[in-house]
Amino acid sequence: MSAWLRGLAFMAGISLMAVVIGTSGLLTAVLPYRLRYRYLTNWGRFTLWWLRVTCGVNFRVQGMEHLPQEPAVVLAKHQSAWETIALPFLLPPQTWVLKRSLLWIPVFGWGLALLRPIAIDRSAGRRALAQIIERGRRRLEQGIWVVVFPEGTRVAPGTRGRYGIGGAMLAARSGVPVVPVAHNAGEFWPRNGFRKRPGTIELRIGPPIPTAGRSAQEVNAAAEAWIEDTMAVLADGGGASAPEAELAKF
Repeated sequence: MSAWLRGLAFMAGISLMAVVIGTSGLLTAVLPYRLRYRYLTNWGRFTLWWLRVTCGVNFRVQGMEHLPQEPAVVLAKHQSAWETIALPFLLPPQTWVLKRSLLWIPVFGWGLALLRPIAIDRSAGRRALAQIIERGRRRLEQGIWVVVFPEGTRVAPGTRGRYGIGGAMLAARSGVPVVPVAHNAGEFWPRNGFRKRPGTIELRIGPPIPTAGRSAQEVNAAAEAWIEDTMAVLADGGGASAPEAELAKF
């Protein structure tokens, strides 16, 4: 089967499942958050399984032992749609800082809204930053992790965007650690890429970065340094091998 046909089969499958989970998921609005979260994120679990079946893209994780027991702010590299799908069930129950316009997408956006995202208007400047801190602190107090893509938008492999301060500032003001995450998903599922390249995505979770007594700028710089240094290792072919890393199983 050609890469184009595999990509078509993949998109058809996840679109159908999005309608099924999204519409039925509206009924979970009356359930406690964690039960609602577990049901709605089944779409992501299916998507990664279907990605492996149709396109031959698997993934491997290293560093799960670094995850702290208490809620944290995750600062993650953003190269692909893949990490937005994988992180919800690789990490503890979480919410995300995202574009408000995503909530306007029929079915998908409705289901997304049930997961309590921190939806912001990026053009709002300082007001958007205040919303991240206010709403993010509330989620952390509820025991929900907060995932932030500090570059704001997906970047191509081998490049880096400007790391926004919002996630680090939320962590510093809330007194919770930052967990840095790096991966090379863009090599296999490129931004706006219909065709996928078979292979194994490597995802690395770094040691928590403490925020006590540190400014948001210091925390952000530490996270950026770890992420970009790890990206350089992955680019040089420094992928982990089992037993160092866990190959995904569904």
